[in-house]
Amino acid sequence: MKFHKPLFAKIPAVCALLFLALPALAAKQTGWVLEKSTLTYHVVHPLHHVEGVSHAARGKAVCSNGECSFLIAVPVKSFASGDTNRDLHMLQITRGAQFPMVVVRTQVPEAALKSSTIHANLVIQFAGHTADFKQVPFHLTTHGDHMRVKGNIPATLTDFKIPAPELLFVPIKNQIPVSVNMIWREVK
Repeated sequence: MKFHKPLFAKIPAVCALLFLALPALAAKQTGWVLEKSTLTYHVVHPLHHVEGVSHAARGKAVCSNGECSFLIAVPVKSFASGDTNRDLHMLQITRGAQFPMVVVRTQVPEAALKSSTIHANLVIQFAGHTADFKQVPFHLTTHGDHMRVKGNIPATLTDFKIPAPELLFVPIKNQIPVSVNMIWREVK
């Protein structure tokens, strides 16, 4: 006949595991919330230069164990170029109805947020495709619990498999860099 240990005999082992896990569970966790943003895409055609601007980005970051994970999302339809026809065409070629959000993810060391420049690896989902951008430089300016982040993302149409729109049978240039100007607030 086999005897089983009573349940109370297992309690010390469970308590020891919980005690060992507490430091990891109690790790200091802070974060950031995106308060204000201006994102501007730039398109160049031999006949003119176009910019589309959005102030609708939302984002947050969670910092834990010395690493900050950022998530930013902006509706494709929120970019305005000043020409509603052009904006509608942009929505069509980027399949904005099917893929309504541009999503950006990155992780940076928390200590790097105290410097004036960071180089971030970005993963961007746009128009149904994902592209990686390595070591994109951003300039940081900190005032109290606020941080301004400025930089340019060197995006191209081919990064997201978007066919180049044409004007008078001449396609736009492949480069569609995005200027970033964001203000983040630290949350503790």
